[in-house]
Amino acid sequence: MLTLEQIHTAKRRISSYVYETPMIRLNGLDELLGCQVYIKAENMQKTNSFKLRGALNKMLSMPLEQLQQGVVAASSGNHGKGVAYAAKLLNIKATIVLPDSAPTVKVEGIRALGAEVVQCKLAERHVITEKLSRNHGYCIIHPYDDYDIMAGQGTAGLEIFAQLPDVNTIVVPIGGGGLMSGIATAVKSMAPHIKLIGVEPAVVSRYAKSLEAGERLLLEEQKSLADALLTLQPGERNFPIVQQLVDEVVSVEEALIYRGMKTLLSEGKIIAEPSSSIGIGAALQGALPIHKHEKVCFLISGGNVELIPEEN
Repeated sequence: MLTLEQIHTAKRRISSYVYETPMIRLNGLDELLGCQVYIKAENMQKTNSFKLRGALNKMLSMPLEQLQQGVVAASSGNHGKGVAYAAKLLNIKATIVLPDSAPTVKVEGIRALGAEVVQCKLAERHVITEKLSRNHGYCIIHPYDDYDIMAGQGTAGLEIFAQLPDVNTIVVPIGGGGLMSGIATAVKSMAPHIKLIGVEPAVVSRYAKSLEAGERLLLEEQKSLADALLTLQPGERNFPIVQQLVDEVVSVEEALIYRGMKTLLSEGKIIAEPSSSIGIGAALQGALPIHKHEKVCFLISGGNVELIPEEN
């Protein structure tokens, strides 16, 4: 299991390479969402996503000679960008395996950092990654099912608690479960009374269904606006942590995911991708067990989104 000590070690390891992202009070959203609204703005992180935290912690904890052959990672985009950034920092080769449906802004962002991109069907990402690792000797940097990755993501939880110690509820997007596992371990170790709610697309509600079944279910591939939350099965190491520490996982409809992103932009002036706006969508959907006097922190996990199409 992951420990608070591992997360503190990760914070010491990566702190000089990442931003301590701001906690922003969005008073204008209080009435609309039914609580006192705060956001943890990981969309303002280097690489515009929390994923850099885990990628750096994993790669900086590995012996450099182990990395010399290069690294490979399956990703929906943000993890790949984090791995590409860390690889550039360490002057090693990175190959990122992305789904064909990955947004252009994420593909181009990864290539701009010098990494090679391989694209395939969503469900084949991990198979292709393992094949590349076998053929070329690349080290696999898993996007979520790894304690070093989780510890890196958990550093965001340490920051939330330091910035807003009287927070009542933290709302976190959940895909494979790396971010939620890290934050839950950090926060519940320090303040067990703080409520933790995971939010995921209703079309791929792998955690809600798996928690109900009491085991990790593998869902069929679906499309969603929340492109970063399309993992089809909870992580093997992540699932028991979520089972033990997370208070609730809420499924959010597609229309509300879009409305959440639009609300953050129009009312909060915050640019966030659909996957990171999903918590706002859950509040708009009325699906969160919160009330108007609660201080609720919505973790805005990424901002790699194209809002304005290019002119022809």
